[in-house]
Amino acid sequence: MPFSLTPTYDDNPRLADLVGRLREYLDGELAAYESDLGLTHESVYTRSVLEPVWKRSRELGFYGIHLPPEHGGQGLTFSELAALKEEVGASGRVLQHSVLGDMGGPLRAGSILQYATDQQWETYLLPVIRGERACCFSLTETDAGSDVRAMRTTATPDGEGWRITGHKVFSSAGPFADFSVLIARMAEPEPEDGTPPGKPRFSAFLVDLDAPGVTVEAGETPMSGEHIESDIILDDCYVGPGQLLGNVGDGLRIGLGRVTTNRLLHCPTALGGARRALALSVDFARTRQVFGAPLGALQSIQHKLADMATAYYAARSMTYDALAALDAGAEPRTEAFMCKLFVAENAFRIADEAVQIHGKAGLVRGAEVELLFRQLRMFRILTGSSEIQRNAIAGSLLLGDRPRG
Repeated sequence: MPFSLTPTYDDNPRLADLVGRLREYLDGELAAYESDLGLTHESVYTRSVLEPVWKRSRELGFYGIHLPPEHGGQGLTFSELAALKEEVGASGRVLQHSVLGDMGGPLRAGSILQYATDQQWETYLLPVIRGERACCFSLTETDAGSDVRAMRTTATPDGEGWRITGHKVFSSAGPFADFSVLIARMAEPEPEDGTPPGKPRFSAFLVDLDAPGVTVEAGETPMSGEHIESDIILDDCYVGPGQLLGNVGDGLRIGLGRVTTNRLLHCPTALGGARRALALSVDFARTRQVFGAPLGALQSIQHKLADMATAYYAARSMTYDALAALDAGAEPRTEAFMCKLFVAENAFRIADEAVQIHGKAGLVRGAEVELLFRQLRMFRILTGSSEIQRNAIAGSLLLGDRPRG
């Protein structure tokens, strides 16, 4: 795959057209919309700010574009969707997360679509696809992050339904969502014969966030400064049988479903941010004057830029190689762990060097490279920390197929 800070897709006319139109929207109409509202990445905004973006992106064909044609999408391959996600990540737009449906839209719903009943499609998911409703995903708890089985939110049987009590944190899109795809531990009766209880079971529920017993509070502000997280607090909230997603006990399979796909599809967004940091650094090196010459005339700066570009090219190449395997029907599980690890670590290094190249200008709060530094630092933890990825890679090496001898 050729190296470029503005990738072209001449071998795929459909993708080339989509990327061109997406860049035009991001840099034109969406940029003007954000400017008119005075938005920054740390602005506190309401759902009324997001809904016009959802609907306009839907009109332009981008919102839910990965979905099959019968649901209004174009049935993109994973590689094609990744290319669009990279463009969005490289745009620098405040509301970039609302263009393809990451913020409460079809991409946030993800793999749960396949588990929904007809009634759930009509009530919950089709309105999300149309940009009329929004959802969030609630799995994480204060003491249950990587160890999701430690969650304490519990669903207790009540007639045909359940009563849910617990406290979820870091529910992205929660401040703007109508409902949550929420994972809870099932309350199991104690065995009457005194034997130890079996393994805990977890189920997924579609929980209306305006239901009695549900409180949505502003979550902790991450280091990116974005106000897009919420805490979901449930106090004896009743959910009926029609709100159970899949079967009882399917919760972790649904909540962590398609992990290989999701892990790979997080990488292009980080690659876009790294590409943006590199492009800003190249431009700064060309225009910043030091000692009577451009900053880029210094060999130390040239070497930094060369290393940044090489790391970006390597991370991007391995990501799209794994996505091509996924498109071909393979299950590149180990490769997905490798991509998440390598992309996260190198995207952050690129952002770190971008700050170094910009010097004092890169240290100013709100400078774009400073923001990218904070955002890409988070990616080393979000969606599975680098340590988790290393554990999985090592496990596949040590416990996988052994050479015959």
